Amino acid sequence: MQLLVSPRDIEDARRSLAADIVDVKKPSEGSLGANFPWVVRSIKALSPKPVSAAIGDFDFRPGGAAMAAYGAACAGADYIKVGLMFDGIDRARELIQAVVRAVKEEFPEKKVVIAGYSDYRRLGSISPFEISSLAAEAGADVAMVDTGIKDGRSTFEFMDEESLVRFCTLNRDGGMATALAGSLKFEDIPALKRIGPDIIGVRGMVCGGDRNDGIREELVDRLVRMVH
Repeated sequence: MQLLVSPRDIEDARRSLAADIVDVKKPSEGSLGANFPWVVRSIKALSPKPVSAAIGDFDFRPGGAAMAAYGAACAGADYIKVGLMFDGIDRARELIQAVVRAVKEEFPEKKVVIAGYSDYRRLGSISPFEISSLAAEAGADVAMVDTGIKDGRSTFEFMDEESLVRFCTLNRDGGMATALAGSLKFEDIPALKRIGPDIIGVRGMVCGGDRNDGIREELVDRLVRMVH
């Protein structure tokens, strides 16, 4: 299980380098808020670890999502991550295929992460279970679950262990890795180890509980020891 930590700026990133993947996002712009390309470039230059970049919580805008994904890849991200905050299988298929094509045609070595939300029912968005098969069909590398509304409620409040194990299994059967995130806490680590995702993603946990605060290096180090 790899640890992904999400800094918002270069100072945060310096305190996140013990993680396996350094994920660039802008928390003020949403769950998977996109940061600036120059921030992605600067963190890529700093980090000896793979760098991920969130490109946003998208409504149905396949052209915009494809352009954002291409931009993140050009800025140096190794993983390009998009969230689907809308419903409809056909529409989801179109956006996922557009994002994968935008990245893979020029950067086949880069990884595409397709994210759904554990709280999809309250968002009215597509289920992560539906996303799994669509992402595999399009040639994505990772399917992810996060929380769409950042109100302190955890993924575990919306999906139990059995559901998350099933999500991991679907992804594995489709040839993809699984990432789990969403207001996770230190006390969730034993359950996450039982579930067995390939990646866990955090921000608030290593900010002392509030994702709008800065990352604390001692909390990253503590989490690295627990995960590994």
